[in-house]
Amino acid sequence: MDDLDPDEPPVRPAFEHRPPKRGLIGPFSARQVVSLVLAVVTTAVVLVAVTTPLGKIIPPAQVDPVATAYLIGSPTVGLRPGSLAPELAGTDSSGKSWQLLDVTGKPVRLADHRGHGVWINFWASWCGPCQSETPTLRTMDQTYRSQGLDMIGISVQEVDYADVAAYAQKYDLAYTIAADLSGNALHLYGAYALPTQVFIDPQGIVRAVVNGPLTADQAAGYIAPILPAGGAASPSP
Repeated sequence: MDDLDPDEPPVRPAFEHRPPKRGLIGPFSARQVVSLVLAVVTTAVVLVAVTTPLGKIIPPAQVDPVATAYLIGSPTVGLRPGSLAPELAGTDSSGKSWQLLDVTGKPVRLADHRGHGVWINFWASWCGPCQSETPTLRTMDQTYRSQGLDMIGISVQEVDYADVAAYAQKYDLAYTIAADLSGNALHLYGAYALPTQVFIDPQGIVRAVVNGPLTADQAAGYIAPILPAGGAASPSP
């Protein structure tokens, strides 16, 4: 060992600057980054497995939209099946007598239709669901008139008889069309939706009341029970 000279200053190692050690992303090391990615992937796989329904998903069949009734008042009980259908005449709240008239000015009386099945249809020319049902009404009249069905269309909340008559002529409606401008018949029958269907048997008894438009198949199901015995009758008046 060499003797140190006390008069010479001690030898110090040279200073070397080293930058601080950095991770792969910021302060995170590569191992930490890989662990984090694996954790995220694992969580995603678990969530997919939990939220995926078992079995095969069958898409719902395409269904055509069906028109529904147009409400013109608060739902009420109205007529009940089994009750006698009221005559289309009476006295209003002011004590004035009224009689339902068709668009030609003739009285419409249920008494004239005894022995026939009667289908009363409350409707309006401005009512969308009623308009969509018009072809069905025309077809049912043409199909069942000779079998003893009398159809009566009662238009409500219209301006005048001429508008109702024009609608009937435009769409070739050959059955009885009446205009209930005062709303007396509508209130008498307790109708609160358009269209409202009332099916009456040959004895004048209400057999069914339906709110909303009907398809041809649905209408046929209500018509059959109210046809006269044997399914034939003389032409309606």
